[in-house]
Amino acid sequence: MPTVTEVGQPRVESLLEIWKPVRVQQRQATAHVLHLLPPRPLFADSLLDLDKQEINRRKCAAVLSFMFQCLLIGTLLIVPLMFTEELPRQQLLTFLVAPPPPPPPLPAAEAMAKVVRQIQSDLMTSGQLRTPSRIPQTVQIIHEEEIPPASPSMGGVVGGVVGGVPGGQLGGVIGGIVSQTSTLAAVPKLAVLQPKRIRISQGVTKGLLIQKIEPKYPPLALAARIWGQVVLKAIITKEGETKELQLVSGHPMLVPAAIEAVSQWHYRPYLLNGEPTEVETTVTVTFQLT
Repeated sequence: MPTVTEVGQPRVESLLEIWKPVRVQQRQATAHVLHLLPPRPLFADSLLDLDKQEINRRKCAAVLSFMFQCLLIGTLLIVPLMFTEELPRQQLLTFLVAPPPPPPPLPAAEAMAKVVRQIQSDLMTSGQLRTPSRIPQTVQIIHEEEIPPASPSMGGVVGGVVGGVPGGQLGGVIGGIVSQTSTLAAVPKLAVLQPKRIRISQGVTKGLLIQKIEPKYPPLALAARIWGQVVLKAIITKEGETKELQLVSGHPMLVPAAIEAVSQWHYRPYLLNGEPTEVETTVTVTFQLT
């Protein structure tokens, strides 16, 4: 079992005296090593203050990078322009060739005035005709020069078309019949399309009603004290008859009597542009207890 050994003070002091030279030597060695290192400011690695050489190097790198990027982009833009595909020749001939210009208009026919030879006469004095002093021995006859017949090549007029014929008219059709009149062909009158059926209000049909048959009150409805209105949808033909009666609203016990009565009603034909027209309307039949 270990025991604690007591050391006296003189022995401790002797040990400290032995270690003092060793510590001094270590400090001197450390100071010598630090003296050999080049001096530099404190926290130099933590600051962004670079030297001029580093700054110049980074500037050159940035300029070279910018030039390289510009060169790359320019190459990408120029290469497609150097190697282009040929357009289809047939499509170019079809769409890119301009149409031929229209033919020039024919020259207008020159007005040829009649050449009349005027003969000098002394019978006119100050614009008044005087009596001749003697009868001439010979009578001079005025001969008018005949107008040469118009050639086919000079028969054009302003506003004419190529391929027309002499005697044609403006606005005519090539290949039509030449007539002596200059009137245009009459435009055929288009027939007005009449609607097959139109819808009119009940008030209009009341004014067209000629014959009205009152409905018979059904005995069962009368016994049950049922009254009211029956609204029917009806078609009035061109002859004024009612057909295709359909129920819109009303009591079922009153409907058969209303349909039977309305089917016998007669109307005047409804005129549209002077023509009888089939119409669609509604009819109301009232059943009232007395």
